[in-house]
Amino acid sequence: MRALICDEPGKLSLIQRDVPVPREGEVLVRIRRVGICGTDFHIYQGKHPFLEYPRVMGHELSGTVEEAPGSSRLSKGDNVYIVPYLSCGKCVACSRGVTNACQNIAVLGVHRDGGMSEYLCVPEQNVISAGNASLDEAAMIEFLAIGAHGVKRGGITAADRVLVVGSGPIGMSAIIFAKARGADVTVMDMREDRLAFTVASLGADRTLVANADAEAEARKITGGDFFDVVIDATGNAAAMQRGFGFVAHAGRYVLVSVVRQDITFSDPEFHKRETTLYASRNAQPDDFAEVVKQMEAGRVPTLALNTHRGALADAPQLFNDWLRPEAGVIKAILEV
Repeated sequence: MRALICDEPGKLSLIQRDVPVPREGEVLVRIRRVGICGTDFHIYQGKHPFLEYPRVMGHELSGTVEEAPGSSRLSKGDNVYIVPYLSCGKCVACSRGVTNACQNIAVLGVHRDGGMSEYLCVPEQNVISAGNASLDEAAMIEFLAIGAHGVKRGGITAADRVLVVGSGPIGMSAIIFAKARGADVTVMDMREDRLAFTVASLGADRTLVANADAEAEARKITGGDFFDVVIDATGNAAAMQRGFGFVAHAGRYVLVSVVRQDITFSDPEFHKRETTLYASRNAQPDDFAEVVKQMEAGRVPTLALNTHRGALADAPQLFNDWLRPEAGVIKAILEV
């Protein structure tokens, strides 16, 4: 079978490997679609904090069942999506049902080889029927679940004024699920084209340019209160630190981004506002289910989100093309 491997930062190679043989409890999936996300670009650029090279990337995956255990709920030919977080089931986090924070977690495409290949063996519990979702839609479920999880962590309700900082795909998913809960959503970014898209296609209520006047503008928007919930999806340490200043008194701050650097904040301001700070890591099964639910309700504009696509064999060149800001990539999908 063919697989695309990142040998080292900046180098992708199409290689041949044997088709994997499923072990007990595993499903052999014929990969059909791979969504490309910021994690993949960070791996390609050498910026990911939890990775060793070489690595086959790919964790936003959909495909068809090629082989399943005899007692499986799945059958050959079923369309499926893959939950790429392989948890141990034994640690303190897993024992509490917080499998996304497993102490020994292995994420496909990060800690172990992922799905930029023609076939992949995955534990049966991580292979979920795509139902009525198309293969393209199913390949988007994972990144959307990350935004849904961040919204859940922030406890967002219809009574909240929310600021989403960063209008990349994860920020966009947070917008979608905050709006699904009825919240008033403002989006802040430096890219005005992305900001316009969030209003036109995602239902954001207003936008805020991330310039030197942003705090003053945010104060005007909120009558001096700032925002009940701030969600950071920038992947930028300076932006994450700046975000504390946009949180209202008694507000919540959700960091979906992860960066290598330390994040610092003003302790007097943090205490004065009695801010609640949340980390948001990956997603949980109910977040994936929420994505499917909102897709079925027509609240996820998948056609608008999927702006670019190409073939696995063309990925070495496509990665360089898609990294350019002027390419306008929101969500790119590789066809396998």
